[in-house]
Amino acid sequence: MIFLDTSAVYALADRDDRNHETAVRAFTSALQRQEEFLLHNYVIVESTALLHRRLGWGAARQFVQDAAAFRVTWVDETLHREAVRRWQRRRGRVSLVDQVSFLIMGHHGIRTFLGFDDDFTREGFKFWRAP
Repeated sequence: MIFLDTSAVYALADRDDRNHETAVRAFTSALQRQEEFLLHNYVIVESTALLHRRLGWGAARQFVQDAAAFRVTWVDETLHREAVRRWQRRRGRVSLVDQVSFLIMGHHGIRTFLGFDDDFTREGFKFWRAP
């Protein structure tokens, strides 16, 4: 299972993004290997807002439709509170959404992610690369 970060969602959608080709290769490779992608509802909200603002309603709508194919973990109150606690302890050096991501990845035993956010590698996670 591979965690799908907002940075990858955006890179996949924006052909002008500097990470677009890398994201497409990695995503395609993962699909060919029948890897499952996991994300959480905060990533869906964050990605939809980013796509809507930068690429327009059509891109945001397409992502919301495509996200139905991924495994989604829904953030409950307990998870949210733990992420906020960690975010406060780190004084916002890592986003709240990323704190939720780290907790979910740990809970599911996921070590790899598709994304371009250095915070994930600093936390010890590995970037999914196309072989």
